[in-house]
Amino acid sequence: MTWKRVATALVLIPVVVGMVLYTPTWAVAIATAAITVLALWEYFALGEAIGHRAYRVWTVACALLFIADHLHTAGGAINLSDSASIGTTPGPIPIRAIYNPFSGHIDDVHSIVSVVFLFVLGIMVLTVFTRRPVVESLPAAGISSSALLLVAFPLSYAVRLHGMGADGPKLLLFALVLTWAADTTAYFVGRAIGKYPLAPHLSPKKTWEGSIGSMMGSLAAGWAFHYWIKMPLGHLLAMAAIGNVAGQMGDLLESAYKRSAGVKDSGGLLPGHGGVLDRIDALILCIPVVWYYVVVVNPGM
Repeated sequence: MTWKRVATALVLIPVVVGMVLYTPTWAVAIATAAITVLALWEYFALGEAIGHRAYRVWTVACALLFIADHLHTAGGAINLSDSASIGTTPGPIPIRAIYNPFSGHIDDVHSIVSVVFLFVLGIMVLTVFTRRPVVESLPAAGISSSALLLVAFPLSYAVRLHGMGADGPKLLLFALVLTWAADTTAYFVGRAIGKYPLAPHLSPKKTWEGSIGSMMGSLAAGWAFHYWIKMPLGHLLAMAAIGNVAGQMGDLLESAYKRSAGVKDSGGLLPGHGGVLDRIDALILCIPVVWYYVVVVNPGM
């Protein structure tokens, strides 16, 4: 099983690193959207395993609106191949101009809060007018809401983090690498010397030794990145430590989902890793934590 895990990582990591560092934010948004849809579909399958059928299409649609809003806020741009046809010179056109070329009022309503409100309105309409049995209404609303808020919403911050100017791609890669380092060290340390269960009611195989190894891996990644990211080492280590804790919480949260559904993996798309949700569970919370640290603490880059 270990060789499959390593082989899958060797294939995926160069692709992800190349996309993060060498493609524009709108391309990262498209990739994030694809990953989000796959992760949500696995999450919905976990819900169905315990008898909760989500409003899949509506939840996915609102998840994509989260990503679009982050792209809009980050100032994402697209290139029009035939810009001369509209009387402009070739070059990037702000995404907000595509959303609303005639008015500036779109900024007042195009926000995360508005997407959440739209989602609530949609759930209300679906609950009232669909032909599902009434007894399914509350579970359907619950699994849909948890999927949107616990998976799609935090994961969408990958777009906003990548769009933080010239350093955005480096910061997103930093969040990815500290999570990869944490997962790798936790896996091998836990297998080698793991003895004391971390949260046996959620994940019997996770140990305190593995958790400490995970933190050491993240801190090592933070130390390594100070040679590349022009930020005080103390801030990088702080982000690595906080991101690691958030990542471990995300990992345990997904373990709780799987345990309640009675399954080992969320899917089988990635050999050796399980499903997409299994692979990104730590990133889901780590990425927004890194973004908030940079915005709130303002470490000075």
